Amino acid sequence: MSRVFILSPASCGGRRAQILFNDAARFDLAREVRTPTGAPLGEVFSFLSGLYFRGKLAYAREFANPPRGCDGVQVITPSRGLLNPDLHVTIDVLHEFAGVPIDLDEPRYFDPFESDAQKLAKRVGDSCEVVLLGSVATDKYVAILSHAFGERLRFPAEFVGRGDMSRGGLLLRCIDDARELTYVPVEGAIRHGARPPRLEKRSPR
Repeated sequence: MSRVFILSPASCGGRRAQILFNDAARFDLAREVRTPTGAPLGEVFSFLSGLYFRGKLAYAREFANPPRGCDGVQVITPSRGLLNPDLHVTIDVLHEFAGVPIDLDEPRYFDPFESDAQKLAKRVGDSCEVVLLGSVATDKYVAILSHAFGERLRFPAEFVGRGDMSRGGLLLRCIDDARELTYVPVEGAIRHGARPPRLEKRSPR
């Protein structure tokens, strides 16, 4: 079955964002986002979010099976809808992201996201699963995606009850083990649950 992954965004207002936004920053990524061509969105969000986004991106790239002519990995953004993680963004775009709350009542977030979700739903067709790698505990992503994809929208059952760091580690382990998670429909699913046992320690990746 064809499958497309949608990744929830990294926070552009946290501590790591302030490091990146600091004009005195001289590390490679900070310099790259200040060039006219910018840096890949996936790389930037991996820096901002750390293990969680890095795990989501690596997992989605490993297991995506998109229909012909469609990107297998899409990233939710605060103000520009769904973007390919390889698209380059500049520091000005990141400042724009930081100024827009992820809130269904915020049209700068809602309108482009809803528009792109509807376009993607038509592009992938009725036989393609769409898997959200992100929180389903609130409606900030689910409401828009469920309206666009209906019963085609899935999420990993193993995410329920886990924190962000645990999810990121789990996703990277799945790549190492060549094992996919269990995707279940969002509609009617248990979206809150008890915290599962901690992952067993493995050597750092």
